[in-house]
Amino acid sequence: MEHLLHYVWKHKIFPLHDLQTTNGLTVEVLDSGLHNTHAGPDFFNAKLKIGDTLWVGNVEIHLNASDWDRHGHQHDANYDSVILHVVACSDSATKRSNGELIPQLLLECPSHVRSNYRELYKADVAPACYSVVGSLPKISIRSWLAALQTERFEQKTEAIKQRLADIGNNWEDAFFITLARYLGVGLNGDAFEAWAKKIPFRLVDKVRDDLFKVEAIFLGVAGLLDAEAEDEYMQKLKREFQYLRRAYSINDTLDAARWKFLRLRPDNFPHVRLAQLSYWYCQSRTLFSKAMDATSIEQLRELLVTNTSDYWKEHYVFGKSSPHREKKLGTTAQNILIINAVVPFLYAYGLHRSNEVLCERAGNLLEELKAENNFITRLWAAAGIEVSTAADSQAIIQLHRSYCEPKKCLYCRFGYEYLRHKG
Repeated sequence: MEHLLHYVWKHKIFPLHDLQTTNGLTVEVLDSGLHNTHAGPDFFNAKLKIGDTLWVGNVEIHLNASDWDRHGHQHDANYDSVILHVVACSDSATKRSNGELIPQLLLECPSHVRSNYRELYKADVAPACYSVVGSLPKISIRSWLAALQTERFEQKTEAIKQRLADIGNNWEDAFFITLARYLGVGLNGDAFEAWAKKIPFRLVDKVRDDLFKVEAIFLGVAGLLDAEAEDEYMQKLKREFQYLRRAYSINDTLDAARWKFLRLRPDNFPHVRLAQLSYWYCQSRTLFSKAMDATSIEQLRELLVTNTSDYWKEHYVFGKSSPHREKKLGTTAQNILIINAVVPFLYAYGLHRSNEVLCERAGNLLEELKAENNFITRLWAAAGIEVSTAADSQAIIQLHRSYCEPKKCLYCRFGYEYLRHKG
């Protein structure tokens, strides 16, 4: 398999002596080059000594030498910089676009690497590399987790950039949309984000001093006022939304079928979360700037205190009363927002402002929080990885979703350790 040859070449899992081209020239690999995952040669800027000559250039890898012609590289000037063609089967010569021969190296994938890769790929346990992970040096584990945490920050930054682009680069609005998404507790996350993007924030700002009006707009845009009125309060909200809808030309609403209730705790019902967001929007006019200025978890928790109008203290849905209870965010819900919304936004804003202090603070805040307790973190803890802070758990989630689930073991440092061991 060609990707295994890439792996063997990249990590130099082959004898570093007695290498020869197919025409008998000695080959010394001083630097295997930078792996290229885009168009063009597979490795850039390799440093090789072929015969008595030192070469710096690119390397192309194929299973069969004839793949060079099959892919049309002999007519492509972008491949004229290739100084070595690495193959598993030398079934033809390799030439540049001007007809010059390119040296070829016959390279075999070590049997233990092939065997270990098959084990990883076919494993029906998670993580597939559990047998070696627990024995790795702590410094190696911490180094990889640190890289994964940064990778997760960057991934979430891209999602934030997309939200900003969708709404005209308003950071305050994008922050509110991000908070709304993670109040959706996974099951309704997509629906909350779609809802928030439909809110006409500048129009809502005109009635921001009136919680009832804001609640009417929020629940109306969510499509939750489209049904027959269940009680007097819903009737009032419905009438108010119909008036505001005409006054402010609010035409874009969400299909109520988007909301899911199955297996949700009542505190997470969309009605309750939307009531909390309404209260938040009215009470927290500078929430974004305050969140970006916060330097501790305690300060963030103060910002994330929310409540609801009186009706929702005795209801979870319209028309069905429940015992009186303040609908405030618990510690777990606050942690979810801090980890998934506030901290990534702080990192993204730091990058936007070229402010390393903000980016560093984002990482420090994750270190202050305990690790998330979920299926993924429990799996890796059982495999021997210490998951003690939210920084650890975010790294582990990135590892599992971006490497383990898509079987990208060749790109994972734990996978590298598993592949290279000989049992």
